[in-house]
Amino acid sequence: MRLFVALSLPADLRDRLCGLSSGLPGARWVDPANLHLTLRFIGEVDGHAADDVDAALSGIQGPRFTLALRGVGQFGDDRKPRSLWVGVEANGALERLQAKIETALQRAGLEPEKRKFKPHVTLARFKSSPGTRLQAYLVQHALFRAEPFEVRDFTLYSSYLAHEGAIYSAEAVYPLA
Repeated sequence: MRLFVALSLPADLRDRLCGLSSGLPGARWVDPANLHLTLRFIGEVDGHAADDVDAALSGIQGPRFTLALRGVGQFGDDRKPRSLWVGVEANGALERLQAKIETALQRAGLEPEKRKFKPHVTLARFKSSPGTRLQAYLVQHALFRAEPFEVRDFTLYSSYLAHEGAIYSAEAVYPLA
């Protein structure tokens, strides 16, 4: 089972992000139903480890908070971009939640995440470089800002890689107080 922990996005926000999903050749746009903010990628685990992950995440407590998406960017360089994303306004509550998740998963036996947490919502992945159109896109959408939304819970997802792309299933939802 391939797992990750993420925040689901409200339907109206996913619809708004779909408005950003065009105009770049070579981009594989994320299906609107799959738009999310990853808190921790876990990867392949067996059934026992998945149960341990669920138990660890079930013990996390934290307050609800509001979150706003802002700006766009890319991972990779201009010659070989890997993905296009929407950023997240600085948010201490989000950072604390992500740190609690990381700590709980390490206590459950997972290796520490090596990458620094950079909250974002992936809009597209690139098969090939869109060339100068990417920089024009980034400039055009640099001031993007979505209305804040309330984060009431976080979700453990499983991911199945199919020929047409990833299929995500919510395995468990963990409420915040």
